[in-house]
Amino acid sequence: MPRLPQGKYTREFREEAVKLVIEKDLGIKEGAERLNLPVSTLATWLKQNKSGKLVDVGKNFRPLTELELELARTKKENALLKMECEILKKAAAYFARESLPGTR
Repeated sequence: MPRLPQGKYTREFREEAVKLVIEKDLGIKEGAERLNLPVSTLATWLKQNKSGKLVDVGKNFRPLTELELELARTKKENALLKMECEILKKAAAYFARESLPGTR
């Protein structure tokens, strides 16, 4: 199932996340779990912070438009409906086979 595109994190959020991990002496995995972030994202932010380039992270990303977000939601809903349809087809075939005489 396709995922919704992710918006960029604010600079303040990135700085606070890095500060939390450094000041609380948390591991990257624990910090990512607390902030509900991917571990790789937090690790990248920490690496960029060490090199002094944390401010530059995410500058190339543009904000998603409403149309792009709606398209992503529609694609996700469509994939879910297709999956449900396939499950219903299989269930109908199973129960149809069970109801035929001599197939048990």
